[in-house]
Amino acid sequence: MRRVLRLPSIYLCLPMLLTCGLTLFTYKLPPGYLEGILLLVVISVLIMLFDVASGLRLPGPSLFRARNYLGTRESLVALGFAAFIILFCVLDLVLFPIPLIDAPASYAQMEGGRLHVRHISDMCWVLPPIGLLCTRSKRLRGALIFIGFAFPVLVIDRNRIFAALFATALVIVFRRDEAKRLPWVTVSLLAVIGGTVFSVLGILRSGTLDTVALPFSDLYRAMPVGVQWLLLYATAGPYNFASMLAKHYSNASFLINQLVPMSGSIATAGTDIPLDASNINVGSEFLPFLLALGPLGAMMSIVLLYVLQRWSVRRLYPGVSLFSLLIFLRMSYVCLMSPFAPQAFTWTNAGFIAICLVLQALVGLLPNRRVPGFGPNVAVLQADARKLSS
Repeated sequence: MRRVLRLPSIYLCLPMLLTCGLTLFTYKLPPGYLEGILLLVVISVLIMLFDVASGLRLPGPSLFRARNYLGTRESLVALGFAAFIILFCVLDLVLFPIPLIDAPASYAQMEGGRLHVRHISDMCWVLPPIGLLCTRSKRLRGALIFIGFAFPVLVIDRNRIFAALFATALVIVFRRDEAKRLPWVTVSLLAVIGGTVFSVLGILRSGTLDTVALPFSDLYRAMPVGVQWLLLYATAGPYNFASMLAKHYSNASFLINQLVPMSGSIATAGTDIPLDASNINVGSEFLPFLLALGPLGAMMSIVLLYVLQRWSVRRLYPGVSLFSLLIFLRMSYVCLMSPFAPQAFTWTNAGFIAICLVLQALVGLLPNRRVPGFGPNVAVLQADARKLSS
């Protein structure tokens, strides 16, 4: 399994293939919709075939374990970064209504400066990985992990819950000794928790599925409501992508608003976009490119996302820098969520990557009180890593 997880494309293409398969299971697709699903499937398969042949892989668990961040300049900067994020999490909860307690509808209210605060507090998903990697104190580690999971629940942000769970699971898997079995119980527990919380918060935020007018299959309608919510949000992106392709609808404003800060809203709700169900307005990462540039633009955006993922993997060599690891975790997550909604080609994602690059540069300016922690065989491991990345 870890060999599969070392493929850069697996985080992009496997979720795409899975959600496309689930889309065929969930809906009775109208005429012409199958072409959009096939486009996503074909480009995903081609990228995976290229990736297998290209030879680039993530560092092995031995190199991940060899890197000891405790007491290094990286851990000092990362803990300062974590404290800054926690400050904005507190401000978000103190200055504005708490959706889980006050009113579920308030999760979407971003007036009064909340949007600017949320740009920082949204990065709370980095707290569990920083807690696992950079702290000796069990209390501090537990606090960082707790805040990273608790804050998204309080503000009913399912995306941050998934991001925190995903990042934590990857850190656990790649830091695991190769001679030991993968911690399937822990990883499975994280998946169950994520799925349960996602379903419960989906019902709390949006109510029942009675108002969703989509051509669901009979098998889907027979599923429990919690599973229906998971399937709906997993498949709505590919379904809407196929719908817009079949209807030949074009509108460049969504892509422009997504890429240019403060240029306009990226929300599809309340617009003239001809969705089959106006209240299910999520789209894949590539839907804005389809609307602006057509099928070719959508395919090129998938390839570009794969290129960015490869770049994040290359940055892990030769020594798995902490902030390069955070960039990789972020890029892998946006690849994983690409069938669901745009997160990769946004200025906020670019901003997070820029922050990590700046913090990495700051690490180099601090006094080198000790050599960043590696095990005794790091020279051999780094030599092997350079061969893999070349």
